[in-house]
Amino acid sequence: MIPLDIITSNPGKLREFEAALRPLGFEVRHRPEEVDEIQADTLEEVVLACLTELRERKLTNFVLDDSGLFIDALKGFPGVYSAYALRTLGCDGVLRLLEGQEDRRAHFECCIGCSLERIGSFTAQARCDGIIAQSPSGSRGFGFDPIFYPEGRTITFGEMGLEEKNEISHRGRAIKSFVLQLQKRMGSVRQ
Repeated sequence: MIPLDIITSNPGKLREFEAALRPLGFEVRHRPEEVDEIQADTLEEVVLACLTELRERKLTNFVLDDSGLFIDALKGFPGVYSAYALRTLGCDGVLRLLEGQEDRRAHFECCIGCSLERIGSFTAQARCDGIIAQSPSGSRGFGFDPIFYPEGRTITFGEMGLEEKNEISHRGRAIKSFVLQLQKRMGSVRQ
């Protein structure tokens, strides 16, 4: 097993990383580490700044991510401020902001960053398009999951089991991209 620290304070994210990475031979370990999230325009900028900060603390073999919900009618809000918006507005507050709006298109984005000995640092990104529900539905998942219908689905992320969500979600897709890049880089190091 290859040890890999997941830096997050979100138990839901940890479960998603574990479900995707353990079957591939990674010993996923939780590491709650405080990191300053800069104010930036993109998730990648936030992740790169966090990677730099943690490497300066001499941490190695870790993965972190930043995710956001981008709502078209709100000009991309909450976007990079999703964690703050969730804490202050919650799902109900976001739904109130959309009252009377016909355009409910939105997407989730995820950017994963890692720093690994012998392999280096890299990022992986993905998104999942969908629409915002009229009201919350489902108690599974976390964050804005109960108000997001992924494209082509009739249930919210909050109504999906972890395996189903990981198949189509922004984080699930970003993890798959991350794993592919990781496997290529590990193969190059072994040669």
